[in-house]
Order: sequence, then C-alpha cells, then structure tokens
Amino acid sequence: MAKAMSKAALVAHFANTYDLKKKTVASMFEELAQIAYREAPNSFTIPGVGKLVLVQRKARLGRNPKTGETIQIPAKTVVKFRIAKACKEAVLGKR
Repeated sequence: MAKAMSKAALVAHFANTYDLKKKTVASMFEELAQIAYREAPNSFTIPGVGKLVLVQRKARLGRNPKTGETIQIPAKTVVKFRIAKACKEAVLGKR
C-alpha cells in the first residue's frame, strides 16, 4: 500500500502546479481549514469531495469492556464527514 500524501507533499504539488510559493499555498490550506471549522455548524461542503456536518447523538446505554458494567453514555454532538457521491465513484468506480 502506498504512503498517504503528507501536507508538505500536497502543498508542494499545488505550488508546482499553479506556480505559487509554498508559503502561499500552505496559508491557503490553513484558511480553508479555519473556514471549515467556523462553518461546520451550518455544514461545510468541499464540492466533489464531501461535507462536514454536526450530528446529534442520543443518550444510550453502553458497557465498560474491562468490568462488563453497564454505563449511561450521555447525548452529545459529534463532527462527521460525509463523502460525496462523485468522490465515491471516482475512488471506487461505478457500481
């Protein structure tokens, strides 16, 4: 299996492709991340890739794996990334 592309490799690729400075590209990615964090409560979409959304989880019963004791897990909000259909088809192929 190939290694995952690092942030440095991604920045270098964009810098070479669009003839930009690496520092400029890195700051663009940082700004994109900040916008995603700020807009996540309203859902943040990267077209063709997916959507960052907040999901409400209900309270539920769980089990402590070490002791087997039943515990109450409180309701909470979690962040999820939903993959776009176009991304699934590009990576996995049409089914």
